[in-house]
Amino acid sequence: MFSLSYKNRIAFNYILSTALLIAVVFLVIYQVISFSVDQHIDEQINEELQKHLDDVTLDSNDTYLIQVDQWRAREHNSIDVNPVFVEFYDNNKKLIDKSPNLKNSNLVLLGDEYNDKYIESSLNKNPIRQIQAPILNNGKVVGYIVVAMSLDDFEIIFILLKILLVTYPIILIVLFLIARFFAGKSIQPIKSIINTSRKITRDNLKTRIDLPINKDELFILSQTINDLLDRMEEAVEREKQFTSDASHELRTPLAIIKGTLEVLIRKPREKKEYEDKINFCVTEVDRLNTLVDELLLLARFENQKQNNTIESVYLNALILDSLSRYSEIITVKKIAVITNFKDEFYVQSDYYLLSIIISNLLSNALKYSIQNGTVAITLEKENQHTLLTIVDTGIGIPSSDLNKIFNSFYRADNSKNPAIKGTGLGLSIVKRLCSLLAIEIDFKSEEEKGTTVILKIN
Repeated sequence: MFSLSYKNRIAFNYILSTALLIAVVFLVIYQVISFSVDQHIDEQINEELQKHLDDVTLDSNDTYLIQVDQWRAREHNSIDVNPVFVEFYDNNKKLIDKSPNLKNSNLVLLGDEYNDKYIESSLNKNPIRQIQAPILNNGKVVGYIVVAMSLDDFEIIFILLKILLVTYPIILIVLFLIARFFAGKSIQPIKSIINTSRKITRDNLKTRIDLPINKDELFILSQTINDLLDRMEEAVEREKQFTSDASHELRTPLAIIKGTLEVLIRKPREKKEYEDKINFCVTEVDRLNTLVDELLLLARFENQKQNNTIESVYLNALILDSLSRYSEIITVKKIAVITNFKDEFYVQSDYYLLSIIISNLLSNALKYSIQNGTVAITLEKENQHTLLTIVDTGIGIPSSDLNKIFNSFYRADNSKNPAIKGTGLGLSIVKRLCSLLAIEIDFKSEEEKGTTVILKIN
């Protein structure tokens, strides 16, 4: 098998269908003209036959008489003009007379089974068509007449056939070149797509394909590829930013631990100082472990779609279980936790992922609540959705930071609250998991007054 370019394949398929169509048209033209000429010759032969039968008279002895002077004067003296040939036979099939243009040649009289039928024959190796008819008198055959005509008119049929056979391949070749030219014009945007795609690399995702003027399938293809490149560029940039931020966040606790240990080994110290520094390092290691766990969790959901396990989740119990894990901070900060569960609420979702979302939101609400603050948790129905509302009386989030809270490693200015630790990944994880579970999340916050988080669960 030989391989054709896309342009040539378009032209070839076009020519293949066109060739079949033209072949059918040429065949119809040939058949119609051939039939018309054939009918015309038969009509002329029959006309001559009837004319000569009218010239025959019969006597009382059943012998027919030919009006020789009349029929010989009817343009039968020239073989070049309207060559019609006539012969008369008696009832014994013996030749009686013939037209002068036959000269020394004779037509063929066939058996009675060929009477009144058109027969293809030849005269001096020239094709003719003839018909023979009996001459009757009261139903009795008294003789025969044979009328023939040259098939010179059929020459036009053979000429037409030659013309069609010669012009057929010429037309196809011309049409192929024309189709190939226009196919090349039509796929020009594809060449632009190919050339542009070759310029696109991981380090060069800014290049975009020029959209064609006509909004056809190639326009849609170009636009789709540009949209794909936009998503790729966004993903690569997000990956670069994530890698950079993760590297920085991991490097910081490691540097702190390293610095602390280097200070410890410079000279002997008191036991209490050793214990303090070691406990400090343990705290940093714990923070480092938390950071790594959150990074791995976020990467897991960033790089692949989670195969969710959908089940019936008892939301009331899930919230209470999450609160129990933060009993220490609730006790230390003397936070009043108010749960407003009027009914039992069940949702169809992934228990593990939903528990991560609620746990992170409760952790933030408790972490950023002020001493003797309040955290109110409400469950209610709204149409077909379940609404989970968490309201705290904490430090709040500046309005300028609300659109950034879901960015990885982003933390609002905590210079006023340096004791509050965090990695800045919690809400990024929450946002990602909400997208996976088709949960709508809404944040409302006012600085120094608190934050309200609303989850709309299907």
